[in-house]
Amino acid sequence: MDTMQQPQRPARKTNNISPKLVIWIIVAIVLVMLVLSSFFVVDQTEQAVVLRFGKFSRTVGPGLQTKIPLGIEASYNVPTQVVQTMTFGYRASPSKGSLFASSDYSSESIMLTGDLNIIDVEWIVQYKIEDPVKWMFNVESRETTIRDISQSVMNKLVGDLPILSVMTSERTKIEVEAQEEMQKVFDNYGLGVRVVTVKLQNIVPPVGAVQDAFEDVNKAIQDMNRLINEGKQNYNKIIPSAKGEANKVIQVAQGYAAERVNQAEGDVARFNSVLEVYKQNEEITRTRLYIETMEAIINPVEGGSVTLVDKNLSNFLPIQMLGGEK
Repeated sequence: MDTMQQPQRPARKTNNISPKLVIWIIVAIVLVMLVLSSFFVVDQTEQAVVLRFGKFSRTVGPGLQTKIPLGIEASYNVPTQVVQTMTFGYRASPSKGSLFASSDYSSESIMLTGDLNIIDVEWIVQYKIEDPVKWMFNVESRETTIRDISQSVMNKLVGDLPILSVMTSERTKIEVEAQEEMQKVFDNYGLGVRVVTVKLQNIVPPVGAVQDAFEDVNKAIQDMNRLINEGKQNYNKIIPSAKGEANKVIQVAQGYAAERVNQAEGDVARFNSVLEVYKQNEEITRTRLYIETMEAIINPVEGGSVTLVDKNLSNFLPIQMLGGEK
């Protein structure tokens, strides 16, 4: 019997990869990882703090920066040029009606005033990080510390004032003093931040009859300001007109005074001239003045008449009609 031939299996193809190639690939990957981990980017609004084995090494500014790879150095970007805002008593909500918006933060803003009234004061604090090293290393819970200090300072300032002053005239004073006090405490703690502004938002009195009373006070203040503005408008309208009339009367009086003075000076000058002539020849001048006076008496104005009376007679006796028709 013929022996049956078994079918031969195809020979396996072997991948002949050189060990050196594998080593070079690994080295290339490691080099790429080392290069990528040696560079980091710092934004224009940031500064980076570089740590070496967990210890502060240096700070670098914006741009492409380098560091020692393999975890020897680590970088942390700190937003030093960004004004950060922290709100108290409320939070800005991304969408109305969300769970985030409906949260109650009244525990941050409810406080006691100097006249023992309860008031709800909402405010914001805006700050910038000036020293990134202090910001990272001096305080562990940085935002919590800022929030606690701000609440403490605001409670202290509001607690020294009556409720009406907090709601009206002392708002600006509270903002300025709160900014100064917060900055002092932040500096003592070494937070490395600078307070940009403190701004009071809603100040709500207690709910109920007290709140209604304060609403009436606010309306009265608004009415007072409106009446003051109307009074200023009337003042600006009437006063210039009155000043113009006063200047007109003054000018008329000054003209009349000048006229009377000039007339009096003329009369004085004429009298002095007559006096000089009189002193030169008193008899002649006296006679001339007498004649002129008698002519003025005897020659009346046109259409009139003169009656000569003898004072020794018991009755008036018309002697001659002078100045009339002949």
